[in-house]
Amino acid sequence: MKIEGKEYRTIWLENNIVKIIDQTKLPHTFIIKDLKTVKDAINAIKTMEVRGAPLIGATAAYGLVLAIIENNDQSFLKKSAEDLISSRPTAINLKWAVDRMIKKLSGVNSDKILEIAFNEAKEICEEDIKFCENIGLNGLKIIEEIYHKKKDTVNILTHCNAGWLATINWGTATSPIYHAHKKGIPVHVWADETRPRNQGANLTSYEFNEEGVKNTIIADNTGGILMQRGEVDMCIVGTDRTLSNGDVCNKVGTYLKALAAYDNDIPFYVALPSSTIDWNIKDHKDIPIEERNSDELSHVEGLDEKGDIKKIQIYPKKSKAMNLAFDVTPAKYVTGLITEKGVCEASEKGLKDLFK
Repeated sequence: MKIEGKEYRTIWLENNIVKIIDQTKLPHTFIIKDLKTVKDAINAIKTMEVRGAPLIGATAAYGLVLAIIENNDQSFLKKSAEDLISSRPTAINLKWAVDRMIKKLSGVNSDKILEIAFNEAKEICEEDIKFCENIGLNGLKIIEEIYHKKKDTVNILTHCNAGWLATINWGTATSPIYHAHKKGIPVHVWADETRPRNQGANLTSYEFNEEGVKNTIIADNTGGILMQRGEVDMCIVGTDRTLSNGDVCNKVGTYLKALAAYDNDIPFYVALPSSTIDWNIKDHKDIPIEERNSDELSHVEGLDEKGDIKKIQIYPKKSKAMNLAFDVTPAKYVTGLITEKGVCEASEKGLKDLFK
């Protein structure tokens, strides 16, 4: 996808250095950052310089490539894998990518291991791009159906950033929107601001602006009244972990949007690659939910009058804040899951029929 008219991916390898777009600096500053060691990769994941389930997985895969460059030793590789997995617990793609890499690299001859690691990390990225493109083509059919009935702009509500910045390219929830836009279907996106960290405002709207997709930023609690007014035709969100029964774990606030959509008879879709499906956990209460630093709530960053980025405190100094990063939307509130293999109902049967 594009930034200032130039095509980018979110992560790539150049001369044994991993390059990323530092998403903590967006939308005000565009910076490409170098990751030279596995610790750099872990830090990028922890500080959310990279974020979004598929991109975290890809960063972890390249992190193991860096680990091999740094110290070609199986015990160091194993320790690096453990550290990467623990860097952010909720997004299942992280563990999925690390496990996939370790399975490929365990016991491999040291002379060949770097080439194998690089090829596998590259394959994870290429696979994600293809999956996200297919998610877009499958979701496009849903948007087309709404447009053919409505004969007017299709208004789509999304939450957080499940865009190309959260993947390698195309995005998950945004991919159907980009495909519809490229096909000439008039679409408009309501982009939830998405407190804390404002990923909807800072990243999703930024993406759409760069691609020429019409969008409007709204406060997180505005979606309900827009649905009541008939100004939302469908919702599409991403997911950090979807259980085999169809329950969806995503950025906190997703559950409330699903409830509002359900109450107003508005279709609520979740877009995901198969790498985001957790086939092992059966009860959503067993999903590890990150509780992040309360500073993400009590402080905000923005441009001052001079154009400098400033961080300011917005809460009373004596106040406490709780910052749960994710919530779970039960499958009964999900209209369908948009995957690389097609669209299915959010249920064990729906997923197993699609992923035999």
